[in-house]
Amino acid sequence: MKRKGASIIFVNDKRQILLFLRDNIPDIPYPNTWDVPGGHVEKLESPEKCIIREMKEEMNLTLDDFELFSKIEFKDRIEYTFWARADFDIDEIELTEGQKLKWFTKDDAKQTQLAYGFNEIVEMFYNQTPFFRISSIAGRR
Repeated sequence: MKRKGASIIFVNDKRQILLFLRDNIPDIPYPNTWDVPGGHVEKLESPEKCIIREMKEEMNLTLDDFELFSKIEFKDRIEYTFWARADFDIDEIELTEGQKLKWFTKDDAKQTQLAYGFNEIVEMFYNQTPFFRISSIAGRR
């Protein structure tokens, strides 16, 4: 059985996403590489509970309003990616894992090699733009 991962794409009003630079420790996967926040789902834990726990542990954030964006099966895992609107001042976030946070534009993210195959998910996110849904009845008479 494949392990499960849970991640979250935070998007701000400028349509930028929040990424973090992984620690530069040679014995961890993808050292010194930009990544989407998240972690491994523990035994008997749902992906939703995992992302709430991970964000509390890694950034001291309390998540309460987020949605599932995708569930993708990779060779090594099943990744549940959530998304939420957020306009964090990243200088005020207490980061306990990783080196730093940064807001990335769509082009910045596309030109950056992300850890764990997240380029594919980020590209899907920008192509589907769930943060910019327009009501299907808007403008109808």
